[in-house]
Amino acid sequence: MKKYVLSFLLFYPLLTYSQYDGIVGTEGCKAIHCKDKRIIAWADNCVVVRGYQDIAKPENGFVSYGNEQNALGAANDTDATNAISLGDGGYAVLSFTTPIVNGEGADFVVFENSLNDVFLELAFVEVSSDNVHFVRFPASSFTPTDQQVGSFGSVDARHINHLAGKYRIGWGTPFDLSVLADSGNLDINNIRYVKIIDVVGCIDSLYASYDAEGRIINDPYPTNFASGGFDLSGVGVIHNATSAIKNANSIAYKVYPNPCSDYIIVEGDCASIIIYNSVGQLIKNINVEDNLKQIDVSSFPAGIYYLCVNAFNQSKQYIKIIKHY
Repeated sequence: MKKYVLSFLLFYPLLTYSQYDGIVGTEGCKAIHCKDKRIIAWADNCVVVRGYQDIAKPENGFVSYGNEQNALGAANDTDATNAISLGDGGYAVLSFTTPIVNGEGADFVVFENSLNDVFLELAFVEVSSDNVHFVRFPASSFTPTDQQVGSFGSVDARHINHLAGKYRIGWGTPFDLSVLADSGNLDINNIRYVKIIDVVGCIDSLYASYDAEGRIINDPYPTNFASGGFDLSGVGVIHNATSAIKNANSIAYKVYPNPCSDYIIVEGDCASIIIYNSVGQLIKNINVEDNLKQIDVSSFPAGIYYLCVNAFNQSKQYIKIIKHY
């Protein structure tokens, strides 16, 4: 018995370290290609705050490679130069006119420009509804920290989860908003901002980045050059308000009058109501408590609108309404 226990204990760390999906082409890999037809939109705007080339040597200055435009539009699988470098601890905030919403499976995908499957420069991913309160996906890293991954060293993708940069160029890391369903100050059906924060892969606790369970994250360090740190090449959207409207379920709420002029009444027990215009832009977000909701729409321009009625169990219904003058 002791022999088998000892064998299990020796093998257990390998099971733990390899508990996530691996590189592109391996069984169970969750990577999504930049040309995948599920991707329906890309970020509209990007603001970057650069990090140092080497956080331990600030006198060497900040990274400078690329610009914000490189993070907008579709990512690609051949041109590694089309990216913006964040540097040690630098970050980018990408915004979306049409909000990202929680759908079935992955809701958005983050792309980095790694030239191979093992040189992985990683980043935390956070989301926000208001550009004030950001919630981070719970990152995990089981990469051993007894030795620093060098400047051009390797990281095993099977050791990491919920960190952007897990796959090679052209293949993005997917993120599912349902993971954050119980987070405060966040509406997972109204994500307007995605923040990408470079992981400082140094294992020195003075500079290190930590995963959600307090483990140091080990990735290539130092990257003491102008293109150091995470290289962002795009954020693709799989589910947004427009796609949700197109795939609306049957109506479980009563809404009247419809067409309307001054107000609408929504009957049914729900947690919130979000109103979008015909192109998926958010017009109004309403938290409700009463079973009977009267909503003033008198100031809305004439046209077609969609109500997203969110139930307390996280399910939602989309209802088309017509506003007259």
